[in-house]
Amino acid sequence: MARAEWGSRLGFILAAAGSAVGLGAIWKFPYVAAQNGGGAFLLIFLVIVFTLGISLMIAEMSVGASTKKSPVGAYRKLGGKWWSSVGYIGVLCGFLILSFYSVVGGWTIAYIVKSIQGSILTTDPAVLSRTFDSFIADPVMPIWYHAAFMALTAGVILAGVQKGIERVSKHLMVMLFLLILILIARGLTLHGALDGVVTFLYPDFSKVTPTMIIEAMGLAFFSMSLGMGCMITYGSYASGETSIPNSARSVIGLTTLICFLSGLMVFPAIFVFNFNPLAGPGLTFITMPAVFSQMSGGQFFSILFFFLLFVAALTSSVSLMEVVVSFFIDEFQFPRMMTTVIMSILMFILGIGASLSLGVWKNYTLFGKNLFGLLDYVSSNLIMPFGGIMIAILVGWKAWPVISARLAYPDGTCPVWLPLFKFICRFVAPVLIFVILLQNL
Repeated sequence: MARAEWGSRLGFILAAAGSAVGLGAIWKFPYVAAQNGGGAFLLIFLVIVFTLGISLMIAEMSVGASTKKSPVGAYRKLGGKWWSSVGYIGVLCGFLILSFYSVVGGWTIAYIVKSIQGSILTTDPAVLSRTFDSFIADPVMPIWYHAAFMALTAGVILAGVQKGIERVSKHLMVMLFLLILILIARGLTLHGALDGVVTFLYPDFSKVTPTMIIEAMGLAFFSMSLGMGCMITYGSYASGETSIPNSARSVIGLTTLICFLSGLMVFPAIFVFNFNPLAGPGLTFITMPAVFSQMSGGQFFSILFFFLLFVAALTSSVSLMEVVVSFFIDEFQFPRMMTTVIMSILMFILGIGASLSLGVWKNYTLFGKNLFGLLDYVSSNLIMPFGGIMIAILVGWKAWPVISARLAYPDGTCPVWLPLFKFICRFVAPVLIFVILLQNL
């Protein structure tokens, strides 16, 4: 069976960028930047992204493009039988993340509905906090929204690579960008909005510490969907003529731009209304509705904001499910429809447990964490760093002859940056990601 391919380089870039731009890019990047010196953190983040981050992006895409296989087959082909276990771990990571990520994706749908109803348009964050807490603790409603989000994700996957993932990503990424620009434009018209922009961008170098640099490395590596096989899978659908380095640069640039624009979207509004920019994840579902309630046309912009979050969540969830589905298609020749339906049901069932662990099952813990927190911790803090280390070692050492040949120019000459890329993959990336892994532990 011929392997599916992207219909265009733009489709590949937008699909990969959609994978990287998840909910974290909208709420996590702005508040982490605020906690760590604003512009100073931004500068360090950019340096890391365009050195280490882009190296890992090229590494993952190259592995997929060179083998035309999903993570398990790619690792086996380039590294040997033992290396396939790394691919299995990556597939497991995608499965675990999507099981609880779909629950959060369901929350974005619920808040679109609540925005349309006007039930969250209040200026009191305490009321919004109680609304949010009671909603996620409800044993029924979040699961229905979780089911809806999982079904939408499965629907995109069922349509295939070109007609599903590529087509949807093209439209949704353009929509995401336009929604952010509209919300930025509205926020900047507010009196005092410039204070929020200054706080976001002003470099406070007194906050530059080793811990802050590690925080920037962690955010750079793992906000780009690296270490769990998404970019290997997407790279495997690239045609032989596709320039992996140019595509990786475009994906990194687009993802970083959206992170930056998210800060410009969030900070002016929350400063005008004197809310805490360090509110973290609660900024999304608790603080922002209070901000919108004080704006002219606030209900409209609240709907836009949560629809934007939904779009960001969907483009990421599609890439996670494709990692799992492509594994079964490649390894066992299972039909796409059967695989997608079965995996969606299994992830939905695990997600039910994750949702209930925030409410009626919250007293049931393992290693001091509820199921939701445990799934998040194991996948994001343990498996993804491990995957990042292993892809760097595979490319820098075991598979270097194959990868360097894929990255060479058509006439066989090597790009001037190739030795630096090799050095980063062999030595720099494994050591720095191991430092992050130790910090997570």
